[in-house]
Amino acid sequence: MPRSWTPRRAAIGAGAAATLVLVAACSSTSDPAASGASSTSQAAPSGSTGTTAGGVAADTTGITFPGEDWSEIDAAAAGMDPAVLESVAAEAEAGGSSCFVVTRNGELVDEWYWNGADPSSTQEIFSATKSFTSILTGIAQDEGKLSIDDPAADYISAWQGTPAEAITVKNLLSNNSGRHWDFQTDYLDMATKAPDKTAFAIDLEMDAAPGEVWAYNNAAIQTLDEVLQVATGESPATYGTEKLLEPIGMADSTWKTDASGNTLTFMGLDSTCRDMARFGTLLLADGTWDGTQVVSADYVDEATSPSQELNEAYGYLIWLNHLGTVANPVQPTTGAEGGSTVGQMVPGAPEDMFFALGLGNQVILVDPASGVVATRIGPVNRPAGSTQFGQGNMARL
Repeated sequence: MPRSWTPRRAAIGAGAAATLVLVAACSSTSDPAASGASSTSQAAPSGSTGTTAGGVAADTTGITFPGEDWSEIDAAAAGMDPAVLESVAAEAEAGGSSCFVVTRNGELVDEWYWNGADPSSTQEIFSATKSFTSILTGIAQDEGKLSIDDPAADYISAWQGTPAEAITVKNLLSNNSGRHWDFQTDYLDMATKAPDKTAFAIDLEMDAAPGEVWAYNNAAIQTLDEVLQVATGESPATYGTEKLLEPIGMADSTWKTDASGNTLTFMGLDSTCRDMARFGTLLLADGTWDGTQVVSADYVDEATSPSQELNEAYGYLIWLNHLGTVANPVQPTTGAEGGSTVGQMVPGAPEDMFFALGLGNQVILVDPASGVVATRIGPVNRPAGSTQFGQGNMARL
C-alpha cells in the first residue's frame, strides 16, 4: 500500500461545465503568481551519465530512477522538514486535490490521495501536456527529424507562400509565433468546438510578425501536431508513447486525439501524480533516464530557460520562475494594460524552478537545486469551500 494513504472520501461530482473546459489549455499560473526495482545512478561514469545527441553528458549521480515501483525515503532522511511537508499536504487537501506526490532525487518522499483517487487514478492534465509536447519536439530534433530553427512551413505545407512561412518551430514552442489569437477563437472555437483542431489552427491568420508579440496561443501550439506528424512519419501520440512515455515508465498515461484523430498537443494527456513525477524526474536529470538519454541535456537546458524577452517566465512550453517579465496567459503582450508585469511567478522561490501547468492547477514542479519534484492533480471546478492550491504552495517544500 502506498505511503501516507489517506482515508478516501466520497467522490467529488464531476460535471465541469463546457465553458470551463474551454480553457483546458490555459495555464493555471497564479497572478504573477521500464519495469523492475528502482535503479540508482552510481558514481562510475558508466552509470552516472548518459550521452546526449549533442555530445554533452548529463551527470545524474545521486538520482534514483524508479522502475515499476518507486524507492521510498522518509522526509527527514531526504533532508526535508516533515512539518512543512504535512502543512503543504494539508493545503493540497483543502484545495480539493485528488492527489499530491513529493519526490526528491527520484525517491518517493510521500504521497496523498483524496476524493476516491489512488495511485493509478488518471485525469486530464490539460495544459501541462504542452511541456510533454515540448520534450517530444526535442526528441525529434535529437533524432535529426527536424530542427527547431526550421521554418514550420517545411512541415505545414499550407503555410508555404504565406506570411506564416516566417514562423519557426521555435516560435511555436516559445508562443511568439504571431498567429491569430482571441479568447473566442482559441478557447471556444478551436479548443471545444472544432472537430479537426489541427486544420482549424493551421487555417487561422497572422496577427503579427513572429517574435513581436507573446500570446498564450493554444491553436498555434496545436499546429505542432502537424509538424511532428510530418517530421516523424507517426502521430505524436504514437511517437510520444514510444519515445517518451514508455521509456520513463509512464504506464498509466495516454495521449488523446480529437474527433478527427489528430493528437492533441496543447492539452490531452491523461496521467497520474506518480507518472507526472516521472516526467519531472526526467527533466531534473537533464533528460537522462537510468543511463539512457531520452532527450538531450542541451534541449532541456534551452527549454527551461527564457525563450524570449516578451515573457521571461516562459521557455519552450514550460513555465519558469525566472525573475523578469511575466506575461498574463489571457492577455497578449500588445501593450495593453495587464499584458505583463516584472517579477517571478512564485516570488522568493529559486529562479531555476520551473513548472508544467494546466487548467485547474494541474502542476508538475521541478526544483533543480534541491532535487524536489512535486505533482498535483485536482478537479477543473474547485469544490465549494475549497481554497486555491498551486505552485505557490508547492514551492514551500
